[in-house]
Amino acid sequence: MGTQFNVIFYAPDSLTAQRANAAVSARMDSLNQIMSDYLDGSEINRLSATSGSGRWVPVSTDLFNVLQKAQTIAQLSKGRFDPTLGPLSLLWRRAVRRKEFPTAKERRRARRAVGYRLMEVDSATHSVRLRRAGMRLDVGGIGQGFAIDEALLVLHRFGIHASLVDIGGDILADDAPPNRTGWRVGIGSGNDADTTTILLNNAAITTSGDTYRFLEYQGKRYSHIMNPRSGLGLKHFVRATVLAPNGYQADALTKVFSVAGLRKSRRLLSQFPGIKLLILENKQGRLRKWQSSPF
Repeated sequence: MGTQFNVIFYAPDSLTAQRANAAVSARMDSLNQIMSDYLDGSEINRLSATSGSGRWVPVSTDLFNVLQKAQTIAQLSKGRFDPTLGPLSLLWRRAVRRKEFPTAKERRRARRAVGYRLMEVDSATHSVRLRRAGMRLDVGGIGQGFAIDEALLVLHRFGIHASLVDIGGDILADDAPPNRTGWRVGIGSGNDADTTTILLNNAAITTSGDTYRFLEYQGKRYSHIMNPRSGLGLKHFVRATVLAPNGYQADALTKVFSVAGLRKSRRLLSQFPGIKLLILENKQGRLRKWQSSPF
C-alpha cells in the first residue's frame, strides 16, 4: 500500500509475540496483493481490467468487503469519497511526481470513467460489475484503515488485546497497555507547537492534510487530497482528524470531511454516528477550526 506499518503489542511470552508478529505481517502482505493499485497483478487491478465488459466478476471476500464499505461511504457522503477515482488518481500522481499539471482534456477523459454509481456490488454472489470502459478502482483512501482493522483481528486470534497498529499514520488502538489508561498518540501536523497528545484505546484515529504532499502550479498550491467532482487536488489548506470506532471509517472520512470543508462537514457529520471530527481550514487567509466534541 505504498507505506510501512508498525504494530506494538503485549504478549504473554516471546514465542507468542513472534508468531503473532509473523501472522500480522503475512496478513498485511496478502491484503497488499489484493488492494494495491500499484501492483500490476493485484486483484483490484485485475477487476479494473474487466470494466465495460458487462460481466459480474466474483472477487475475494476481502476485496468485496472493502469495496462494499467504500461504496457505502461514497453514498452517504454523496460522492465526496469515491472508490472509482483511479483514472483521476493516476493523472494526479503523475502531476505531483513530474510537477506537470494535467491538461483539461486529460481530466475530462478521466472523469468520464469515474463515478461510484458505475460500480455495482452483489452481496449474494460477492461479485462486482464495472459498467463503463476505462474504469479503475482505487481504495487508497480506505485500504489502510481496513488493513489495521484486519491486523487487530489477527492479534485477537493469539489472545492479544493490548495493542496498537499504525499504517502510514492510520492508527488503531485496542485495549490500553498494562497499568495505563490508554496509548499516547500525537495528533496535528507533526510540529511540536502544533501537536496535541491524547490517550487512545478501543478506537481509531487518522489525520489527512497537505503538509508534506502537494503540487504547486502557476502560483497555486494543490493538495494530494483530490475532490472527485473536480478531478483536482483541493486548492485551499484543510486538515481533518477523525476519531472513529474502527480504522476504515477513520481513514475514509478524513477525505470526506476534507473535501466537504468545515461548514458542510458540520452538517454531514450526522450521517456518521459515533464519529468525532477536528477540522482546520484556511480559505482566503482566514484560518478556522471546529471540533465536534473532545477526543
